[in-house]
Amino acid sequence: MESNKQGRNIVDSTHKSILGINGLGRIGKLTLWNQISRKFFSEIVVNIGRNAGTKLEDIAYYIEKDTTYGSLNRYLYGHKATRLISDINEKKGTFKIDGIPITILKESRNPANIAWDKYNVDYVLDATGKFLDPSIPADEKNGSLRGHLNGTVKKVISSGPYKMKDKNAPWPEDSLTMVMGINEQEYNPNKHKFISAASCTTTCLSHMIKPLLNYFGAENILGVTMCTIHAMTGSQQILDRLPKDGADDLRKNRSVMNNIILTTTGVSKTLSLIIPEMKNIGFIAESIRVPVTTGSLIMLIVTLTNNKQQPLTKEMINNIYHQSAITDKRGYIFYTEEQNVSSDIVGLTGPAVIIEGHDTYTLNSKADVSQAVIHGWYDNELGSFTNMLGDLTVRVASL
Repeated sequence: MESNKQGRNIVDSTHKSILGINGLGRIGKLTLWNQISRKFFSEIVVNIGRNAGTKLEDIAYYIEKDTTYGSLNRYLYGHKATRLISDINEKKGTFKIDGIPITILKESRNPANIAWDKYNVDYVLDATGKFLDPSIPADEKNGSLRGHLNGTVKKVISSGPYKMKDKNAPWPEDSLTMVMGINEQEYNPNKHKFISAASCTTTCLSHMIKPLLNYFGAENILGVTMCTIHAMTGSQQILDRLPKDGADDLRKNRSVMNNIILTTTGVSKTLSLIIPEMKNIGFIAESIRVPVTTGSLIMLIVTLTNNKQQPLTKEMINNIYHQSAITDKRGYIFYTEEQNVSSDIVGLTGPAVIIEGHDTYTLNSKADVSQAVIHGWYDNELGSFTNMLGDLTVRVASL
């Protein structure tokens, strides 16, 4: 199974900018991989905010090897490729990856104290998952997303969904939640300085919902239920652990390697930010974590008004997605009738969602409702989400 598009070709730009990445966890590291593959930014500055290992070579080792996706050189050039990291300078904290200069910063975790301007960084992608409230002022002692926006930095992109601590606070006018292929037209470069890329699940789900809204109309969709069977993440525990003071969800402290774990998801709130029609549609969202490193699945159940002149069929639903995949020139929707398992979609670069047409189901009840069950795969790390995040970053830097 191959994706029909590589998202890295989204913008053909001749100008060169410098990207800053704050955080080198899963998304930060894979964003570095993704941006190296695009060759869009002339330099990349990575802030880890602390010492790591015993020497710079240890950080380079972490970057170039990955348990889930293999090595960076094979990701870029296949099994015959040789090492791409060169010119390691311990004193300066620099090296090159495939010819692109990389600088590692270790001094501060607080965005306001990161020396982005010293390195002429134009755009910052915050992948820490720590600074998600765009309303907190830049001088907050514990750090804020707004702290990045000083000196040379023009825009700040968050790899996670916004979370406003003060529920009654007005939404900052310079902040936007954006998913490519869904609401990117709302981005105003003269207005928006902070852009959230939502989440891996929201990105996938929005591309499952949008074709149905376009075909049936929001007024004919009575309700939506989704469950994501989601790969484990770094926020979970490898072994059982005593919960922190005040923790009310004891399942988060159970071993991710040995359990299927029910958890929560904020996808319903984020989805309505990028698809406003969802505010008027009943929506239930659940999440189940399972012991795989990546490769997740959304099971979507949509309840519709019953059109007795044209009963809902599997062929109708599959055709909606098949045609959407053909129309979508950037390959954000991928339709397949193969019988896949989760490992088949790991590393599949390009699509936000892979629709599993083989397992679409429909029901026309005696009441005035019909239902469709649709399954959508997504590589919640590199192939789907980080690639979509890369497209968003390039678009923001191009306008």
